[in-house]
Order: sequence, then structure tokens, then C-alpha cells
Amino acid sequence: MPTGKVKWYDAEKGFGFLSREDGEDVYVRSEALPPGTGPLKAGTRVEFGIAAGRKGDQALQVKVLDAQPSVATAQRHALRKKPEDMVGIVEDLIRLLENVEEGYRHGRHPDPKTAKPTAKLLRGLADELEL
Repeated sequence: MPTGKVKWYDAEKGFGFLSREDGEDVYVRSEALPPGTGPLKAGTRVEFGIAAGRKGDQALQVKVLDAQPSVATAQRHALRKKPEDMVGIVEDLIRLLENVEEGYRHGRHPDPKTAKPTAKLLRGLADELEL
């Protein structure tokens, strides 16, 4: 099966073009994409079958080989904190969680002054870990 890259794809219109490695462009319709595939992004490597259409070659049974990371993902990775900067955040979080634990051991929920910064740090650490 030929391979190539997505030249462009318009999800609203449901079609676009793939650039074959030999340089020829191939028309692609949304029906050629596997079920559950999101819109194709320019530069994404694909493998596909080809059928001769009235206006030229058309891609069939497109398989995404390696999706391009989104711009948002690339930006998040670029903004990722250094490991040495994360040490202080984790230490602060541990101290806050120990205070929360102590309160629970004595049968009470954390007060808002403790709960809010703890929740904020937990969310921040979770976001950092998911990068």
C-alpha cells in the first residue's frame, strides 16, 4: 500500500488531499477514514489504497501511521517545569496532604483555607504529570 502525508484536510467539507511519497496528490474523502478517526491534520503520515476516479486517484482505506501532535500538546511540553522545580511543589503538597489527613483522622473535613490550596496544588501536579 502506498504511504504519504496529509497535504490538507477540511473536516467540515469531509475531504482533502494526501501527498504520496512519489509526489502525486491523492483525493481523500471522510468515508475512507477508519471509524472514530478525528479530522486529519496536515503532515500526518498515512497509508492508503488507491482507486482511479473520474477526476484522478482517490484514497481508499486510509490508515493513520503516526499522528502529528497537536499544537496545544507541543506548547504544553515546551512549558513543562524542570524536575528540580517540581521537588518544592511535591514537598509542599505532601505537607498540605498530611494536614488534611490529620483532620480526617480526627473526624473533620479540611477547612477552606487548607482545602483550596491543596486542591490547586493537586490539579497543578496532575496537569504536570499528564504532559
